[in-house]
Amino acid sequence: MTGKTMQRSPEQGEQAMIAGILEGSPDAVGVAVIRLNCGCRKMAAVSQAGEPASKIIMYRDQAESICAQCKQDNGNYMRVLEQFISWKESEPDAQTKRMIAAKVLGTTEDLPN
Repeated sequence: MTGKTMQRSPEQGEQAMIAGILEGSPDAVGVAVIRLNCGCRKMAAVSQAGEPASKIIMYRDQAESICAQCKQDNGNYMRVLEQFISWKESEPDAQTKRMIAAKVLGTTEDLPN
């Protein structure tokens, strides 16, 4: 996967979206956040098994809709800048988190123990 996975804290605009996604997804253990080079974001809740627990939501901070590029290519993975999972407070153990990250993001994030 081309994106970086270093930053794991959501930005202020993302926090509200994450909270809304988690509220509507009772089976979720976290929300995958994918930041694109155009400023748009793709987000979806993930389950304990690393499966989708919501639909994918695309948005752009301070905009009425996503950019023209994302409308055309649906946020192509080649334009990923950063990606991470924002975990719920009762987050899974480190091994489960690595499994979910590998399944959802295609990487085993360097997670603190």
